[in-house]
Amino acid sequence: MKTLTIDLETRSDVDITASGVYRYTESPQFAILLMSVSVDGGEITTYDLASGESIPLEIVTALVDPNVVKRAFNVNFERICLSVYLRRYYPQLLTDGAGSYLPPVSWQCDMIHARYLGLPSSLDALGKALSVKQSKLDSGKALIKYFCVPDKNGKFHAPEEDPQKWEEFKAYNKRDVEAEMEIQRRLSLMPVPEFIWQEFYLDQTINDRGILVDTTHAENAIRLYASERQMLLQKMQGLTGLSNPNSTVQLKAWLKSKEIHTESLDKAAVAELMKSASGDVQEVLTLHQMLSKSSVKKYEAMLKAVCPDGRARGMFSFYGASRTGRFAGRLIQLQNLPQNHLPELAEPKRLVTKGDFQTMRASYDNIPDVLSQLIRTAFIPAAGKKFIVADFSAIEARVIAWLAGEQWRMDAFANGEDIYCTSASRIYGVPVEKNGINGALRQKGKVAELACAYGGSVGAMKAMGGADLDLTDEGLKALVDDWRRASPNIVKLWRDVDETAQYVVKKRCELYTHGLRFAMIGDQLFITLPSGRSLVYCQPEIGTNRFGGNAILYAGVGNAQKWTVIETYGAKIVENIVQGIARDILLYAMQNLSDYHIVAHVHDEVIIEADQDVTVSEICNMMGQTPAWAEGLLLRADGYECDFYMKA
Repeated sequence: MKTLTIDLETRSDVDITASGVYRYTESPQFAILLMSVSVDGGEITTYDLASGESIPLEIVTALVDPNVVKRAFNVNFERICLSVYLRRYYPQLLTDGAGSYLPPVSWQCDMIHARYLGLPSSLDALGKALSVKQSKLDSGKALIKYFCVPDKNGKFHAPEEDPQKWEEFKAYNKRDVEAEMEIQRRLSLMPVPEFIWQEFYLDQTINDRGILVDTTHAENAIRLYASERQMLLQKMQGLTGLSNPNSTVQLKAWLKSKEIHTESLDKAAVAELMKSASGDVQEVLTLHQMLSKSSVKKYEAMLKAVCPDGRARGMFSFYGASRTGRFAGRLIQLQNLPQNHLPELAEPKRLVTKGDFQTMRASYDNIPDVLSQLIRTAFIPAAGKKFIVADFSAIEARVIAWLAGEQWRMDAFANGEDIYCTSASRIYGVPVEKNGINGALRQKGKVAELACAYGGSVGAMKAMGGADLDLTDEGLKALVDDWRRASPNIVKLWRDVDETAQYVVKKRCELYTHGLRFAMIGDQLFITLPSGRSLVYCQPEIGTNRFGGNAILYAGVGNAQKWTVIETYGAKIVENIVQGIARDILLYAMQNLSDYHIVAHVHDEVIIEADQDVTVSEICNMMGQTPAWAEGLLLRADGYECDFYMKA
């Protein structure tokens, strides 16, 4: 036996979409109903566990055999579900007995294979993209709802309650394996490199490990917010006379009665209104801002995802950003946590955890904002441990300078200079020092650096803070032009990548530029990065862009999560390449740190649950090691230790 292709149908009273597979399987009501499996690509057998059948011992043994490759679509689901099955019936086969998960090594994922090739992440969408016939999604959804989700009384439908539906469900389960095997056959022509699977195994280990949640803090934060919200609403009602002052329609009407007209009450619009507001209007808008803090919902997400041992698991989706290969967030979404700006976090965290709401209100004016800033602190290390948080310094700026050969930038990093000051100095031709000579120019250099590296112009400048520079559109455009003149090699990189990609797509050939390999393989454009990993663009062709020029059009998952035609250009491809290389550097660092307990990672940052004798410098030195494939790239990692997660 060399390979297994598996698909499961399961039940639980926990909502998997909100809680994830780890919490889903921890419910006492979790059960595997059906398991369809093909051994070595042979005939598919369906095991009806809900009707009393069991998984044969030879299959059970293969599940723990690292020499047998187990494949499924979103294989993490099958691995975790089968781990719980083994805990119940074969705990002796698990490495750490009851409570452990099957080691991820040898569990390979067809979804990850599809993502690597730039294809859709859902089985249904992938099947359509590859023209693979599948069962109708509507029928599958109805059967899953009938057998896998409890009814309004909390009861599950048994097979004998509707034998015909049960047979349809078994056929549906088997059909998924047939579809997966056909997808495997199609994708096997372009296999995933082995080192990507090694990265995936590390990702799965981190997901299995999870991060400890201070559930008392989270529960009290929710209670305090609910109480505070009610008080704020009552105060707004008293000021406005509205039945529901949290209603956008009612509040806009009230503002109109005060001769204030606005099309929106979003964050930016309210901030603009506040500049000229006074009296009751100012107070009402302030209360509206306080009530608009939705980030407290993160606490609710924590409690939904946390397992009985207090750890939240399954928060990272490997290769979730298919254009770059970066991770995506799941469940609690660590990638978009609000920042903390309070000068001191320990005291408000202590008060919330203790439930001392009276002192909280006496100490802080804006309770919703404080609770928002305390969200990170709900993640804590295990007893006797500490967190070490470390991240790369200006990783994308370093990578693009290295890739483009922009020597003055690399020299600035080598000399430990502030890149925003150095950039402003190059743009304006004068010395610029932070909080020193010509220090006011630093902000212009910062906005230009953030906005211009990937071809951005006036719109990007405004999005990155250019609207606060007191410059007209013409002034912003002049700053963009000055930045480009100061960075000619980066501008050349955009052009070279665009010309090379278009030529390769048109001539269906292979070319190199800037250490990158561009090649058409089948109907896909492969851009091989220095690490050996490739970015893949499906079905590219040369078309016309919105400005009437030539551009690459390719098939991909767009902003609406639909498989569609996407337009791209040189600077955008460079953005994908640079972020892809930054991702590879992060994975290289994470593998070097794999003997430490990485419990989470956010963008270019890792969070380690460390023993007390582990030092920040030890971790940062390991992170700062440059891979052999990136010779000449100067890396630097900075870090700190803390008793709860925070941004230092």
